[in-house]
Amino acid sequence: MFGPHLTLDFYNCNKQKLGDKEFIFKLLDELPEILGLKKISVPIVNFYTTPTPGISGFVLISESHITIHTFVEEEFAAIDIFSCKEFEVEKAVNYLTKALEPRKIEKKFFMRGRHYPLEIRKAIQLSMKERSKTKV
Repeated sequence: MFGPHLTLDFYNCNKQKLGDKEFIFKLLDELPEILGLKKISVPIVNFYTTPTPGISGFVLISESHITIHTFVEEEFAAIDIFSCKEFEVEKAVNYLTKALEPRKIEKKFFMRGRHYPLEIRKAIQLSMKERSKTKV
């Protein structure tokens, strides 16, 4: 198994927060650490006007990525957290719910990569660790 993928659809969110680039940046900047994931980029956050005003943003994590797309006038946000490492789903939901204040939530959680060769990854990681010990 490769890892968990959480998708959240938030309805009737706080419009002001959905359109605030600094707020969305901060949300993406803080969330990886809150979930015990390792951020490998600064969040990229862009405001757009088509099809309707909103913000799209993402942050790369060593385990994969976190994305958000907001639609201000529709009071809607679509959020994905995809990771090859387990994370506390309810911690993510609670943090994001508190931040964006949705009145309705659709949550989907599933495991990706059912046939991913995890044993090969573990062997590669062990080999890399051993090689790093022998380098002087």
